[in-house]
Amino acid sequence: MPQAENDEPGDVIVVTARRREESLQDVPGSVTAIGGDDLATFAADEIGDIQTSVPNLTLHEGDAQNTVAYIRGVGQLDSLAFADPGVGIYLDDVYLGRAQGSFLDVFDLERIEVLRGPQGTLYGRNTIGGAIKFVSRKPTETPEFTASATYGSYDRLDLKAGISGPISGDTLLGKASIGYFRRDGFADNSVDGQDDGDKDTLAWRGTLLARPAENWEFELTTDGSKDTPDTSRTPARETSVFGLFDPNEDPFEIDADFNDLSDLSVWGVSARATWEASPSVTISSITAYREMEYDAHLDLDATASPIFGVFVFEDQNQFSQEFQLTYEGDRLAVVGGLYAFVEEDVTESGIFGPDIAFVSNSINDQKTTAYAIYADGTYDLTERLSVSAGLRLTQEEKEFARVQEFFDAATPLVPQIGQGARATDIDTDTDFDNVSPRVSVSYEFNADLTAYGSISRGFKSGGFDGRSNTDLEALPFDAETLTAYEAGLKGRFWDGRGNGSIAVFYNDYQDLQVSSFTADDMGGFAALFTNAAEAEIFGVELESSVRATDNLRLDLALGYLDASYAEFIGENGQDVSGDLTPANSPDWTGRLGAEYRRDLSTDTELVVAAAAAYRGDVYPTVSSSEILKQDSYTLVDASIGLEFQDGKYSLRLAGRNLTDERYRTQGFDLSDSLGYQLGYYGAPRTYSITAGVRY
Repeated sequence: MPQAENDEPGDVIVVTARRREESLQDVPGSVTAIGGDDLATFAADEIGDIQTSVPNLTLHEGDAQNTVAYIRGVGQLDSLAFADPGVGIYLDDVYLGRAQGSFLDVFDLERIEVLRGPQGTLYGRNTIGGAIKFVSRKPTETPEFTASATYGSYDRLDLKAGISGPISGDTLLGKASIGYFRRDGFADNSVDGQDDGDKDTLAWRGTLLARPAENWEFELTTDGSKDTPDTSRTPARETSVFGLFDPNEDPFEIDADFNDLSDLSVWGVSARATWEASPSVTISSITAYREMEYDAHLDLDATASPIFGVFVFEDQNQFSQEFQLTYEGDRLAVVGGLYAFVEEDVTESGIFGPDIAFVSNSINDQKTTAYAIYADGTYDLTERLSVSAGLRLTQEEKEFARVQEFFDAATPLVPQIGQGARATDIDTDTDFDNVSPRVSVSYEFNADLTAYGSISRGFKSGGFDGRSNTDLEALPFDAETLTAYEAGLKGRFWDGRGNGSIAVFYNDYQDLQVSSFTADDMGGFAALFTNAAEAEIFGVELESSVRATDNLRLDLALGYLDASYAEFIGENGQDVSGDLTPANSPDWTGRLGAEYRRDLSTDTELVVAAAAAYRGDVYPTVSSSEILKQDSYTLVDASIGLEFQDGKYSLRLAGRNLTDERYRTQGFDLSDSLGYQLGYYGAPRTYSITAGVRY
């Protein structure tokens, strides 16, 4: 299992998976913790680079700078605002409400925790599949300075710098970090001769930590990023488009005339107040506000002709407030609290397709108001036997308004609402209530071996189809629910030189919210979002990390997944479950990694690392298109570096996807409407060299 930063196999790895600090071995569930140094070793620069390190995890950037996250076959493909994610992304315990803006860059990072299985009791909103926690570094009590520069393939340039330390003794600490990330796109566009899908991001984060009294702590954090590339990312044609444009022979040789915009900016501020009321009771308040803006032109015909371009202008803001009480007694530990979340998203979007003789424009205004009360406790019945139970009560309101107008092909791009033929005018709302329980039991055979079993329930709110054309289509879709059963073993072995875990799970998944693209009554393009499916998911996961010698560490992550639909109601009302396989559910995922360290002199250390990651056959679309199916593949990464003066200075050469695999991460199956299919691909082979300093 990947180690948290500065940890060795056998050491106690501390995580906050249950909203309180505890040993990873004491958590009765599947959690992977990956430290920032481990990610740096393999030149990981985005949160998606942890995908291969975690069993049964799919995590990549989608077509619209959105995070596509699936854990154990549970997630959400649709990138529009009405479709809530199925895996919650958290930045320092603050939930990120939109798929856009949550594909975080790796900088100022302490660790990433991946919690597999529903996290309804403690995390609540849209963690039916699990949660991914980005934990940033805390201000330090002694002065620290870090900086690094990376240059690599496709003119990649990453610059990072951070400073941390006391401002006023030990009562006021501060930290500031900044990162700049640039590279050319991986694909070449034949239309203008430029690259496609580049990156140009400036990100920053700052924290003040005040300790005015021995039992009080206040933490104020602000962060932001702005990505202003020259182009959006264009898919490759996997089939002929209208019989006029052949499939692309090389997925990185594309054709696009509507890819000139893809700006994404996010900003947020959070305040955490912590009062240690007694040695056993702590009361906390977490207040956060965030904004996100996304503007894009997406070429979804992947040709030089203006056939099917989609424009999106999205503005989102969210406010959350959480009050939490933690009790740590001799035999009882409890976490409970109140949670409120308010989000508004206004999205203007439409189709720009003069060659198919129409332009459309719509404005969706969606507001979500959610409240929850929760409690989760663990009681030690004996020195070895513990039981845990939790409950979360949730109430959500969704308000949805939509207007849509159509224009003729001569109308300029992005016409103003109120000037076209209005086809849609919807204003509606609905409520959702849920009770999410969890129970578990764990037994410590000895100090090195623990067994556990759990039953938990997850919930993802329903809502309204953001592509609805009529009041009848705007009837609310139901919430998703998932009941998960899990049993596992965690332990240390070989005199503490190794640690590992194995888990077996079964998920009963109800009312899956799925999107599909089909033809409307007139034979044109239509998109549907419905509760079409029920699924059953069985799996096994194995993680281990072993210090084979004083110099060599071996890591193993292995996952098996058997996911199938128990029912899938197609648009004709028939059950087509036998013809489909749940999306992003490869049968096998696995990674074998090795890190070798050796002193070359008293102040110089050699660090060599390599990893091979396997991914089985997978369908990236709900339609289970055989054309878009991605066959199994293996990715190989490696690095070699030198660290000087106990890591004060470092130099590292790294390569990712060294065998230059061409692998599809996402697709659009438009065969039932427009008659063609498109595919998005992961990064090709890349190299980089990084120089770093740490004081």
